[in-house]
Amino acid sequence: MSPKLRGSIMLLITAMIWGLAFVAQTDGMNYVGPFTYNACRTLLGGTVLIPVIALLRLTQKKSNDSAPKAPVKTTVIGGIVCGVVFFIASSLQQSGLTMTTAGKAGFITALYIVIVPVFGFIIYHKTSLKVWICCMIAVAGFYLLCINEGFSISSGDLLVLACAFFFALHIIVIDRFNAKNTDGPLMSCVQFFTAGIMMLVCMFIFEKPDIGAILAAWLPILYGGVISCGVAYTLQILGQRHTDPTVATLLMSLESVFAALSGWLILNESLSLKELSGCVLVFIAVILARIDTRKKKS
Repeated sequence: MSPKLRGSIMLLITAMIWGLAFVAQTDGMNYVGPFTYNACRTLLGGTVLIPVIALLRLTQKKSNDSAPKAPVKTTVIGGIVCGVVFFIASSLQQSGLTMTTAGKAGFITALYIVIVPVFGFIIYHKTSLKVWICCMIAVAGFYLLCINEGFSISSGDLLVLACAFFFALHIIVIDRFNAKNTDGPLMSCVQFFTAGIMMLVCMFIFEKPDIGAILAAWLPILYGGVISCGVAYTLQILGQRHTDPTVATLLMSLESVFAALSGWLILNESLSLKELSGCVLVFIAVILARIDTRKKKS
């Protein structure tokens, strides 16, 4: 299996896990506040990665893997930067959700698929015309999927738009540190502890955490921490290592499609023909972005 295909599969699995995480998060909010839920799941995500990192290092020693890695200091710095950006993006999104509809928030957040190539163009990386077209098709699909009411701009919408910029920045930051050949699982672990500590502080400032409520929400917290954080975000870092950041963004944007489908299948939420059409458009955009149109040399 080629590295590009392996990276794409990792990002596709990431999107599926994140999509299902919407179900866990919806259930978790029935017991605890957003900062409490996010603090518990991110700290849990960092904790479960510690034995994984130890096992990977033991395996590398036995296999005499001498592939050069970036200094640990570089990986730790990358994890801290990713953690801070992730915390800001998540907090902005959660604040915006209290002042706007979930549909509008989902659509505006999905705009990061356009913001990423803009960032890349400004900073260091050009995006092909084909990928730009795929991004536009995906935006149209997200509009059909997410917007069911009139579209007007509120203060909550602006907060969610700011969140989209930070999620885009998160992808760019990962790409830059991947280019330095950092240790992916370690960077992911540092990211979660950085974000988790910041969320823990906000939890005690803005909420009144109750241990009984946290224990009652053990299942959604377990999924959000072990699977959504520990597995999915680590797969994101490893998958982006072999994938163009804009194409990676398109693959991960399928999170919204999987969220809609999982809500339909698990929570018995309805999907209209318009919303299903939006799902199809996003899938088409992702498939077109992954098709190599270059002619092979004979």
